Amino acid sequence: MATTTASLNSTAAVSAAPVKSHRRMGGGRIVAWTALIIIILVTLFPFYWMLRTALSTTNALFSDPAKLLPVEFTWGAFARVLGLATPAEARAEGGSGASVQFFLYLRNSAIFSIVATAGQVFCSALAAYAFARLKWPGRNIVFFLFLTALMVPPIYTALPNFILIKNLGLLNTFPGLIAPYFFMTPFAIFFLRQFFLGLSQEIEEAAKLDGAGHWRIFFQIILPMSSAPLVTLGILTFINMWNEYLWPLLVGTGENTRVLTVALGVFRTQSPQSGPDWAGLMAAVLIAALPLLILFFAFAKRIVNSIGFSGMK
Repeated sequence: MATTTASLNSTAAVSAAPVKSHRRMGGGRIVAWTALIIIILVTLFPFYWMLRTALSTTNALFSDPAKLLPVEFTWGAFARVLGLATPAEARAEGGSGASVQFFLYLRNSAIFSIVATAGQVFCSALAAYAFARLKWPGRNIVFFLFLTALMVPPIYTALPNFILIKNLGLLNTFPGLIAPYFFMTPFAIFFLRQFFLGLSQEIEEAAKLDGAGHWRIFFQIILPMSSAPLVTLGILTFINMWNEYLWPLLVGTGENTRVLTVALGVFRTQSPQSGPDWAGLMAAVLIAALPLLILFFAFAKRIVNSIGFSGMK
C-alpha cells in the first residue's frame, strides 16, 4: 500500500511539473531579430570608429584609413588630451603640442550643467504645480502660450538674449552663461504638469483641512511624491546642458568660462600643418561623453518609464 501511495505521489509530482515548450522561431521573428541586430551594429559603429581613431597615431591614420583595428596602437591621444604628454611627444604622434586645460573645461561644463539643471527643474516644478493644481483665470490660455514656445527655434532667441546679457555686463561670466536656462523651459513645464495632473487630490485636500498652505503642500507633499519625474527631468536637462554649444560659444569665450564643447572646437583649430589631430579630437570627445553615457545607462529604465507615464496623461 505504501509503495502504491509513493508511486501515485511521484506520478502527480511529475504531472504537476511545468512542461517547457520549445517554440520554433518563425521566419518573421528571424527577419525581425536580424533587422534589430543590423540597426544596433549601425548605431554603435560610429562609437567604435571613434575609439579606433583615438587609439591610433594621427600620423599613421592616413596610411591605412580603412583598417578596422587601431593603426599603430597607442594611448598617446588620451595622454595629450589629459595634459600628460610633453609637447615633443604630442608632436611626434601628430598633435599640435599646445597645452590643453582639459580639467578646467571639464569643471566649467560641470558648473554650467549642474547649476542650470537645478534651477530649471526647481522653477519648472513651481510653474507646473501652478498650471496643474491651482485654479486661476486664464490658466489654460497661458499654458497654451507656453506650449507654442516649443515651436520657436532656439536660434531665434539667441541674439536678443546675447544683447541682454551684454547690456547687463555678464559676458564671460557664469551668471550670463546660466541665466537663459536657469528658470524654466516649455518642455520641462509640460513634462511635470502631466505628472502632477495624475496625483491624487485627496491628500492635498486633507492637507488643506489641516491648515497647510500651497507652499507647504508643494514642498512636503508634491515634491516627495514626484521624485521619479524630477530625477528624470534632471537627467534629461543635464544631458542637454552638457551638450550645449551655441550659447556658451557666444557668451563664454574666456578660459575661465569656456565649457568642454567649445573647448573641443578650439582643440580642433589647434592642429599642426600636416592635418587635424583626429586621434586627439576623438579621444577628447570620448572622455567628454563618458559622464553622459554612465548617467544614461544608470537611469535609462527610469527615464523611459517616466516619459511614457507622463505622456499618457
